[in-house]
Amino acid sequence: MRSLYIKEKIKFTGEQLVPFWTFERFDLLGDSIVVFIGPCELQERYVIGIDHWKKKTEIKSESMLHFLVEHFDLDLEKAILRQKILVNILKDKLNHRLGGDVFQRWGDDIYDEDYKLTISTAARTDVSTKIHLGINITAKNAPVKAKGLSDYGIDPDDIAQVVMNQYRLDMRRIQERLVKTRKIT
Repeated sequence: MRSLYIKEKIKFTGEQLVPFWTFERFDLLGDSIVVFIGPCELQERYVIGIDHWKKKTEIKSESMLHFLVEHFDLDLEKAILRQKILVNILKDKLNHRLGGDVFQRWGDDIYDEDYKLTISTAARTDVSTKIHLGINITAKNAPVKAKGLSDYGIDPDDIAQVVMNQYRLDMRRIQERLVKTRKIT
């Protein structure tokens, strides 16, 4: 699995959920995880959750740390499970930074009591599955009750690297496990 921390600011609109986006923009071919910082303003055509799409939920943030994953398989259930792994990695790394159990995962998102910190989705394209996980850096003008990394003094660059590296390691260990496990006869 390839990875890249992109230094340029990129606005997440949902366009990044199309297949081969990371290859077209950054020459990363194959399974990948990329991380970047930028605002979020999800365009309606890229709203994946049918409940959010039906309600026309506004999904935006002035500043987020974005994790974008692409796996070249078409198993949406596996993508949803990988999404939960990624969200749990982020939650664990945040809690470790604060030395306690400040954050909880509710569904596919991370909360501090009733303050929401993340948005997250898993989707299937024609050739791959994609995961997006965004965490607020600041929660100013958020459409919901929210907090961001700046409220906790957490460095986005640091958390980006450790989460990205842990996800890559977990995916590699899963692949290794597949080839090291004997069948029961």
